[in-house]
Amino acid sequence: MNPPAGTTCTVMGLGRFGGGLGVTRWLLDRGCRVRLTDLSDEAALSESLALLQPEIQDGRIQLRLGGHAIEDFTQSDLVVANPAVPRPWENPFLMAAREAGVPITTEIRLLSEHLNPTRVIGITGTNGKSTTASMVHHILDRNGIDVRLGGNFGGSLLQEVTTLSDETWIVLELSSAMLWWLGEDTGTGWSPGTAVITNIAANHIDWHGTEQHYRQCKENITRWQRDGDLVLRGDHVAPRATPIPMPIPGRHNQANAHLAVMTVARAVSIPPGDAAAALADFPGLPHRLEAVDAASRFFNDSKSTTPEATLLAVEAFAPRLSRVHLVAGGYDKGVSLEAIAALGPRIAGLYTIGTTGPTLAAAATGTVHECGDLETAVATARRHMVEDDVLLLSPGCASWDQFPHFEARGEAFRRLVLA
Repeated sequence: MNPPAGTTCTVMGLGRFGGGLGVTRWLLDRGCRVRLTDLSDEAALSESLALLQPEIQDGRIQLRLGGHAIEDFTQSDLVVANPAVPRPWENPFLMAAREAGVPITTEIRLLSEHLNPTRVIGITGTNGKSTTASMVHHILDRNGIDVRLGGNFGGSLLQEVTTLSDETWIVLELSSAMLWWLGEDTGTGWSPGTAVITNIAANHIDWHGTEQHYRQCKENITRWQRDGDLVLRGDHVAPRATPIPMPIPGRHNQANAHLAVMTVARAVSIPPGDAAAALADFPGLPHRLEAVDAASRFFNDSKSTTPEATLLAVEAFAPRLSRVHLVAGGYDKGVSLEAIAALGPRIAGLYTIGTTGPTLAAAATGTVHECGDLETAVATARRHMVEDDVLLLSPGCASWDQFPHFEARGEAFRRLVLA
């Protein structure tokens, strides 16, 4: 879909990860008129809005902030929805646009229409997709391959599509919400030529409604592949006999690395040894088992928003589990936290925060402290830590009850530790 100049486009959700900003700029570059509507107000979006001030001032962007209006969806030529909008099939504003015959798309859908699927490596999964995608990008870059990284990382590759050559590889991290929009429910589906699924476990039930729907959306990554396309699943890749030398800890990161190596080896024909060697300086990602102090006793794993991710983070410190103090809890996504509660007897202490904190504390045994907020949890844990103990923030829950996003939660943890 290439909207012509003069098209009136409603962008639903500027957001703060850059997707809304990127698609807005792309539409403006094509000569479109943009209505930008977001439930957040101007103060909350000030950082992103500052980057659009010239276009706002000259009238090419009309702002509708602090809420949505039906007419902005029914009296538009095109609606570009933020994929994070929950249950878009029943959202009243998107339903009104559909009933009015207004086409609806997303940034990732628009991007996919400009990509050659055979040059795309798409990566999804409940856990490990960000790290695996970053590893694949890192390996390709270290081996001299022209490669771009995009998708659920934030930002947008839309404005770069004119700079891509036939030799460029695209690595996309794809969320379950993005895959719904790329799936058959929204018209002709799209899948990458190389599809990677790290794992699938119950998650984002609040967005999807059911676990089955979540799993179906994850599988959309393969649903529209063609003959000769490649599928790799984490649970089908045999582990390496020897670890891959990397700066970041954890058996799960070794599994991610091995999956990344096998992906590159099969998709791009880089020898596995060369691919593995490229990870020797892979630094990992912020907020993912990130050591925040020089002595490596305080670890920020705020990106952990599922119980499975928390278990993997804790197991990364084996055989020192009895020395781990864990901060967990947060926004309730409707997922069972029993697996985190069961860690209680195996670790030095469990410190619960957020909406799920009371339930998690009540279900756990061992040394448990219901702290309520992150500041109290860090202070309480410090009082109970002894030499060589580790404090790990790995919430297993989203951050939205107390923080706008997981990065803010991780930065708050960093400040509390370094203070």
